[in-house]
Amino acid sequence: MKKLKNALLLFFLVFTIYPTIAQQAQDSLSTTTIDTVLPVTVIDTIPKTNDTIPKTSEKIDLTKKNYILGGITVVGNETISEQSILIFSGLVNGQAIKIPGDKLSSAIKKLWNSKLFSNVDVYATKMDGNTIYLEIAVRELSKVGKVEIKGIKKSKIEELSKELEFQPGSMLTENLITTTKNQIADKYKEKGFLKTKVTISTKPDTSAVNTENALILIDKGEKIKIKEITFHDNSMLSDNKLKKAMKKTKEKKIQNIFKSSKYIDDVYEEDLLKVVEKYQENGFRDAIIVKDSLSFNDDNTINLDITVSEGQRYKFGEITFLGNTVFTDQQLQNILKIQPGVTYNGKFLNERVKGDGTPESQDITNTYLDNGYLFSRVDLVETGADDNVIDIEVRIVEDEPATINKVTVVGNDVTNDHVLYREIYTRPGDLFSRSDIIRSIRELGQLGYIDPENIVPDVQPNYTDKTTDIEYSVAEKGSSQVELQGGYGGGAFVGTLALSFNNFSIKNLFNIDEYKPVPRGDGQSISLRLQASRFSRTYSVSFSEPWWGGKRPKGFNFSVYSSSQYAFDFQSRDVDKDQRLDIIGATIGLSQRLKWPDDFFTLSTSLNFQRFVLNDFFLSTFGYNNGTSNNINFTANLGRNSAGPSPIYPRYGSQFNVIAEVTPPYSSFNDKEYINLPDEEKFEWLEYYKINFMGRWFTQIYKDLILMSNAEFGFLGAYNQDIGVSPFERFYVGGDGMATGQFDGRQVIALRGYPNSSLTSFAGGTVYNKISFELRYAITLKPSASIYALTFLEGGNSFDSFKEFKPFELKRSAGAGIRVFMPAFGLLGIDFGYGFDDIPGTDEISGWQTHFIIGQQF
Repeated sequence: MKKLKNALLLFFLVFTIYPTIAQQAQDSLSTTTIDTVLPVTVIDTIPKTNDTIPKTSEKIDLTKKNYILGGITVVGNETISEQSILIFSGLVNGQAIKIPGDKLSSAIKKLWNSKLFSNVDVYATKMDGNTIYLEIAVRELSKVGKVEIKGIKKSKIEELSKELEFQPGSMLTENLITTTKNQIADKYKEKGFLKTKVTISTKPDTSAVNTENALILIDKGEKIKIKEITFHDNSMLSDNKLKKAMKKTKEKKIQNIFKSSKYIDDVYEEDLLKVVEKYQENGFRDAIIVKDSLSFNDDNTINLDITVSEGQRYKFGEITFLGNTVFTDQQLQNILKIQPGVTYNGKFLNERVKGDGTPESQDITNTYLDNGYLFSRVDLVETGADDNVIDIEVRIVEDEPATINKVTVVGNDVTNDHVLYREIYTRPGDLFSRSDIIRSIRELGQLGYIDPENIVPDVQPNYTDKTTDIEYSVAEKGSSQVELQGGYGGGAFVGTLALSFNNFSIKNLFNIDEYKPVPRGDGQSISLRLQASRFSRTYSVSFSEPWWGGKRPKGFNFSVYSSSQYAFDFQSRDVDKDQRLDIIGATIGLSQRLKWPDDFFTLSTSLNFQRFVLNDFFLSTFGYNNGTSNNINFTANLGRNSAGPSPIYPRYGSQFNVIAEVTPPYSSFNDKEYINLPDEEKFEWLEYYKINFMGRWFTQIYKDLILMSNAEFGFLGAYNQDIGVSPFERFYVGGDGMATGQFDGRQVIALRGYPNSSLTSFAGGTVYNKISFELRYAITLKPSASIYALTFLEGGNSFDSFKEFKPFELKRSAGAGIRVFMPAFGLLGIDFGYGFDDIPGTDEISGWQTHFIIGQQF
């Protein structure tokens, strides 16, 4: 009987409790979504949380769906206030809430997305009719306290610390630790430390709540170089040719002493593409890298093994043009420059059709863009490859030409709009032209107060009406220079005050409100200079306006100066101001941009006057101590300047000038017997003619690696052989090219590797020539400072007469240097040059010379 009672009790419990349990299980399964007050979610990035609901022992009925939120409490928070957590959640007392529903799931997601917590749970703590009370239980993430880095030099720790996101106060997450490890490892792998290991350990900071101090230990290992690069299955192109194609992945060998042999994965992948490109340039269109592998050697070097599949060599077959109506087949063929039968070169084909990425690229696509066809499209299609001969179709969709609707400039806070607009070649109503955009960038960059590296054109096409807007974004840079210095030398104090303002505004000279600190914005230049000492004083002022009248590019400039040099007794060290050389001078000039032969040409003319007055003052160039000499000359300069985009660091184009300077032939107007006259009468009115040629060409070798080629020639002649060549305006070759303390109008020509003026006779040369090659590499081209390094080869010489002129008898030199241009100080530099030839008058070669370069931009 007792057993029967127990069985009936068990049966009763099963049938009464099981439906309740089953229903709860079913409810539990039906509520495992983000719409529940249970802190569970389907979002993978959010950890699953406890599903403890209700929290109290009281029975809470959650069969209803709509509730009023009666109250929210927060537990588990240590450093983050309850109010902040409630603000993060977005929940407020009194709001209607559905369980399950979007508002609660959204609150949970917001708390997770704040990245402040490692766990979030939500509990129902009380029910009062339709009113529900919730509790948010959180566990805060630890914060990073002190961060210590070990394993690298102290000088590198500060630099690395600034780069990392692992900073004191950051939330300490596994993702932060992993990201930091990878970032450090990748940084050192790029420097050749392929086996870099990074460990990060943390421990609680007993002095701060919920904070852990971290130790980052870096084991760089040894720098690993590439010992050998081996190619497999290549028969048509040699190993050496393929290795040369890899521009930055080099073996550790003597011939690569100036190139890095470290392994960088991303660079290596790029160089593998260059290997394939090299094959395609030689007709192997189907060439591929089959596989590549890396193996370590015992001496901390690696070997790279690269297996290629060369495929067959192809030739160009028939090339046809489809869809072209603007240009004839022959015109497009002249641009393409590919004839049937030549070895297939995929790179060259693409460059002739799509462009090579340079501003001067001459290709089919850019030819259409230069003629307004902004919406044109040019595609290459291979139509056949029988017998290793590839037929090409150049398919062209010309569409309609686009006109320019609107042109705007942004970013100029100082420079007035009209100053920039007048330099822009894209005008509303004109046909779109890519070349005009490139030219506009160059002209803006040549101004001197616009950063040429940060001129960004934004072309905004409107296909519907076949128009486009163009917006030029510019960044202004400092262009004014202030020089205030004093020094003691030669027994005297020398003081200098010089002010040079580029982008000046003369019209606001008397407008006090525009002095910030001086009136600016109209593109004019003005400079003032005062220098004084016991021995001399000099005053000068100059002004230039590049757009005289404001409508056309006609420049106007003038300058006046006055200088006095006093006699100095080297024994008594006294200065006698009664013995002096006084010089006054003035220049007025006009310039005009030309439209023929093209609009890169400029014609500049100037009228110049100098008056030299000697009062018992000895100067070897003059040949007399008392008297007056006058120099009135007219100068014409025909120049062409297409170099750009920056005047400080041109990457392309050229500059050349042909300069003629002439004085009136005074001796032809009188009957004086000049051959017997003393120098003070013979040179009372200077007469001569002078011709200069200077040319520079800039060639982009690779990105910021630029080759500058330079050629110069100068000749000074006389009208009257009885007078002879003027002792003024002569050529002095050698040294840094800086003329200081000279008053005879001499032209100083730099030739590094030799002392200043050492390649010219005491009286000065009447003929000179010079050639030079300079390989430049830009280190930084920021507005605050442009810095580039250079190496050079050059040769030059001067001669006393044209009869002695031997153009190939050059004094040669080579060396290296660096240039720094800062707007406030101008151009600064230093060169180390080695002269290979002897200095005239000595039997020893010049050898190593150091030259300091100081120049100013006005």
